[in-house]
Order: sequence, then C-alpha cells, then structure tokens
Amino acid sequence: MTSCKRMRTIAMVTALVSALSASALSAQDKYTLKVPGGLGFAEFKGYESWQVVSVSQGGPSMAVIVANSTMIDAYLKGIPGNGKPFPDGSRMAKIHWAPVTLATFPAATVPGAQQDVDFMVKDSKRFPDSGGWGWAVFKYDTTTRTFRPGNTADAPPQGNDAKCGFACHTVVKNRDYVFTDYRAR
Repeated sequence: MTSCKRMRTIAMVTALVSALSASALSAQDKYTLKVPGGLGFAEFKGYESWQVVSVSQGGPSMAVIVANSTMIDAYLKGIPGNGKPFPDGSRMAKIHWAPVTLATFPAATVPGAQQDVDFMVKDSKRFPDSGGWGWAVFKYDTTTRTFRPGNTADAPPQGNDAKCGFACHTVVKNRDYVFTDYRAR
C-alpha cells in the first residue's frame, strides 16, 4: 500500500471513529426526562406516529399538533365543541420548528430546525387543580440533539412543572383547556 493510500485509509477510519463516537456521546434516552411534578417524556412514547390534529404557525415557529387515539376518538365525537370534556388518557403533542424556505420551491415554507415539543395529558386524578390536565415543555438542542425540560430562562419563559401550561390555557377553559380543533380531511 502506498503511503498516500495508507494516509487516506487512516483519515477515513479516523473520521468514521470520530463520527461514531460523537453519535454515541450525543445519544440521549429522551424517555427518561421528567418535569417536576412527574410528567415525563415516557408518557408520550410513540407520539412521533400519532395522528395529526392540525398545524399552526405563530411567532417565530411553525408546529404540528398530534394526538393519541383516545383524544382523536373524542374529537371525532365532537369534543370539545359539544361542551363535553376530553376523557382521561387523552394526550397531545405540539412539535415546534423554525420555519425555512424550501430550497427547491421557494414559495413553500417548511419545518427547519426543531425547537421543542410540548405535551398535554388529561389525568383528572393527578392534576385536579389544573383543569385535569398536566403539561410539559421539552426544549430541543440541535447541536447536541438532546431535550431538556423548559424553564423560566427560555423565550418564551416556561414554567417547568406539570402545570406550566395552565395559565395560558385558562382562556379556553370552556373548551376543556384545549385550543386546537380537529380539522377535516
């Protein structure tokens, strides 16, 4: 083997080992994260494949709102528009991204870097003093590819306990604290 080939091989092996090491170091089991009050990422395992409720864009982010089958079934029965509450076990997630222009079609705006994921769970026994709902915000760090519970230093500031969304959601108390309607398809 020539010294040039040997150096290229060493460089490729070094790059591969570095990439694998960085990947192993940045691996995070997001399902071990919890906010004070016990609401944890693990309660939303599989949210990545839940059905879409709606999309939204507000301020510096765009989002998709997804829900588990319990909540989707409730939406299909007319909740919250019919004045009934969502059943315990209803869960939803709102995944935020920074919007970017699509390079191949500049008229389109698409998700860029992920910013966070917000969770809501209806559990009237665990959260009786917040409308029966528990909330959690987990900020995403694109550099480390990890999540952490939101806190009051974030923009916007987030309470970092299971009631972090209650103050904001009281304006829709008559809709069982849920802003988003299920949209027809």
